[in-house]
Amino acid sequence: MDRSSFEKPVTILTGLGTPSKIESGAEAYALLADWPAASRTAAHDIAAKACRAAMDGEIDAETARATFVAVSPRSRFFVRQAGGTIADWATRSPRVNAPA
Repeated sequence: MDRSSFEKPVTILTGLGTPSKIESGAEAYALLADWPAASRTAAHDIAAKACRAAMDGEIDAETARATFVAVSPRSRFFVRQAGGTIADWATRSPRVNAPA
């Protein structure tokens, strides 16, 4: 098992609203690393560093998960709220699609 595995996956919407499960710091880091450089913010960089640190065993995976969830709305993908449905996502976050 990946030591950066999250206890509970983070479900995000990307592209045209396709749900994707992010199950570890490694998967979150890969998503953040692929993000266009021009669209990155300081919060994005902090989340990427946290995910990398979880992969390296330097911090707890749940700390990286919390950081990833916190930066998600700023990075233009959506994080599913506990008990939410896809219909709820549009009302809880600004509706913006992730870059292709």
